Parts: sequence; C-alpha cells; structure tokens
Amino acid sequence: MVHAPGSEQIALIQLQAIEPVNELICIKRKSKYGLISKPIMVILGARRAILERSKEVIDVIKAKDRHFSDFGWLKTYWLFSFSRYFDPHNIQFGALRVFNDDVVEPGTGFPTHPHEEMEIITIVLDGEMTHEDSMGNRTVIKTGDVQRMSAGTGLTHSEFNVADTPVHFYQIWIYPDESGLEPTYDQRSYDPSEWKNRLLPVASGQNLQNVVTFHTDATIYRGDLEAGHKVTFDRTKGRRVFIYLTRGFLSVNGQQMGEADQARVDVEEPLVLAAEHGAEFILIDVPSCKGWGYGDETLGGGRK
Repeated sequence: MVHAPGSEQIALIQLQAIEPVNELICIKRKSKYGLISKPIMVILGARRAILERSKEVIDVIKAKDRHFSDFGWLKTYWLFSFSRYFDPHNIQFGALRVFNDDVVEPGTGFPTHPHEEMEIITIVLDGEMTHEDSMGNRTVIKTGDVQRMSAGTGLTHSEFNVADTPVHFYQIWIYPDESGLEPTYDQRSYDPSEWKNRLLPVASGQNLQNVVTFHTDATIYRGDLEAGHKVTFDRTKGRRVFIYLTRGFLSVNGQQMGEADQARVDVEEPLVLAAEHGAEFILIDVPSCKGWGYGDETLGGGRK
C-alpha cells in the first residue's frame, strides 16, 4: 500500500538489517501550481533488506527463486508480490510494481476485472490474446505486439486465449507519474528484427518516437543479442534498471545471468550487456529518488 505524506511532512528512512526497508519514489501530482514531484513512501521491493542505499548494487535473482503458481488454465511466475503471494521484502522496484511471466491455455483467460491508477503493459512472446475493455476496445494482441492500458480513474477489461495454442506473455505494471487521468489505450506491433543486437524502446513515457506511450518517466526495451555481441546502456545516473532474461545467458557488468534470471540494478556507471552465447531480454529503466532531500550546502548548516 502506498502512503502519501502531507505537504509539510518529512519522511525519514531508517535502514535496519532485518526489517522491511522504506523507500521514496517520485510521483507527480496535480496541484494549484501545476504538476509537482511529490515523494511517496512505499515499501521497498528489494530482495535484500540489508542493502545500504549508498552502495552500487547489481542484485541477480535466480530463476528458481521466482514465485510460481499453477492454476491449471494459468501458469505464472510472479516476480513481485501479487495476489496470493506476499513478501514484504519484494513489493516493487522503484515505480515498477508488477512483472508477471504468464502462460494461458487455449479456451481460457482472465474474466472481466477492474484496474485503476496503474500503467499496464502487455508484451506477447508467443501466441495471441483477445482483449476487451470498458473503453470499447476489442483487439487481438499477437506475437511481437505491445499493448498499454492507462487505468487512470478506473476501467474494466478481460483477456482470453481463443486460439488453439497456449499464449506466453509478460504483464508489467508501473505506477503513473500523475493520478486522476482518463483511462486510455495504445497498441503497436514490432518485428523481432527491430531489436536484434540492439536495445529497442517499445513502451515509454519519455517522449520517444515509434513506441507505445504511457504516463511514467520510464522506458521498456527489448533486446536480442547474438553470440559475441554487446550493448551499452548509459542512462543509469539517478535511475534504476530492471532486467529479465527471456532466454540464453547474459553478462551485466561482469555478473552472469541465466534464462529467467532477473537483475535489479542500482549503479551510476554505464551497464555493459554482453552475450557470449546469445541472449534475449527485457530491460526496464525507471526513476530513482536516491539522494532526495537536503543538498550538501543545506547540510552544512547556517548561523545567525
């Protein structure tokens, strides 16, 4: 649950070795002065509650440590606390609240259900899903497609696999920078060749071209590196980076990832992503409020 401090309130963060760690993320809110960045206190979605925020960290979480649920019609890995799965040390990562790795069987799906105040992005890896929502959209999301719903003030939707084969997709939820938005929808198709040996932005709230848009200072990239190729991601200062490996093996600044591993990255230096034997992955860049508060000049104090 997100708790918003009052405008005069200062949130203090106390790091403890075995207790959940609180963190501030920056959320834009409407005010009489226009849009303002307001710190929102949340429970840190971190695997290690003992982390010191001053240190640079690449935290690789192995595939075997993901939470798995099998409902018969749905087989899913929940990378963050979701539904029946709750871990107070694994709520979210910055503004990234949900990353589900889902497989839905033919003739089944998610019945109509509600959402609000969330950017919901679906990336289809294999197969197709039929989507219907309260905004009047009825679409089919196919392999290579990226879909976004901005839930805003509230919407309902359903997703069903009416095809003859299972559908495999990622569903990603990101907190919006603004509350009270009207619900909207966006969808685009991409060819896998577009992210071969490069990072291709497919969904973004950073005014990029040829992407599915959403309402957060964040970007979702796809990448598929052939053996011996590497790319550099240098937008790390003041940011947090989440990586999920779809297949293959990937080195992140020398740290090794295998298939279905994830990396939660807090570094100030560029990230070098290298594939010795080939690797396909998702990279999500989200804002960090690391260092939010008084600057060095203020902390130096003053005299009267």
